[in-house]
Amino acid sequence: MDTDAFVSTLDREGGLLASAAEEAGVGAEVPPCPGWQVRDLLRHTGMVHRWATAFVAEGHTGYHPDGGLPDLDGAELVAWFREGHRSLVDTLSAAPPDVECWQFFAAPSPLAFWARRQAHETTVHRMDAEAARGGIASTIAPDFAADGIDELLRGFHGRRKSRVRSEEPRVLRVRATDADDAVWTVRLSQEPPAAERDGTGGADCELAGPAGELYRALWNRGPFPSVTGDVSVAALWREKSAVTWS
Repeated sequence: MDTDAFVSTLDREGGLLASAAEEAGVGAEVPPCPGWQVRDLLRHTGMVHRWATAFVAEGHTGYHPDGGLPDLDGAELVAWFREGHRSLVDTLSAAPPDVECWQFFAAPSPLAFWARRQAHETTVHRMDAEAARGGIASTIAPDFAADGIDELLRGFHGRRKSRVRSEEPRVLRVRATDADDAVWTVRLSQEPPAAERDGTGGADCELAGPAGELYRALWNRGPFPSVTGDVSVAALWREKSAVTWS
């Protein structure tokens, strides 16, 4: 996927998130995020959108702190979220391809990094808003879901902060059944996970299914569609893989 496609997806997903939040009401519980209500989801995601916008718009080449959470609620909070989302989409759309700014894992360019990262950030939290609302969830295109799995496995969990560690070496295979070249081998040890987009060799456990279902599951937003082999490896992922804002 190219940067324009990620920005287009970000645009769509933010609109879906806001609509689901309005329908659920800001006081609704968010099942995938224990202790959160929709107001917490909107405050967090809106803050992240503004934080990301600042890197691209202001050209921060090192880490820059976020602006904190707003003291807003109800319709004002939804409007604040929509405003920040629109500013992010517009900033990414207008930014020059060679814009220089900070990013926190490898990507072809800072602009490509932020467009991709915020498309997935917003999609994951759109799933949260729809879970709070109930009813039919929006679909996730297989190619976008496969990209998100790749970002999660090779981006987030390739960092030192990943808590997915195993005392004994284990190999996890992740296989999307409806996307091209969408299989990963993840080597677990006492070091951060080492993931490759490759399906050769043996594995202790395999997670398989449609890319959209795997995307939800790996982000701990749904069950694994299929688990074969050592189920304790899948349980380790479920227990240790949460990505937190700190």
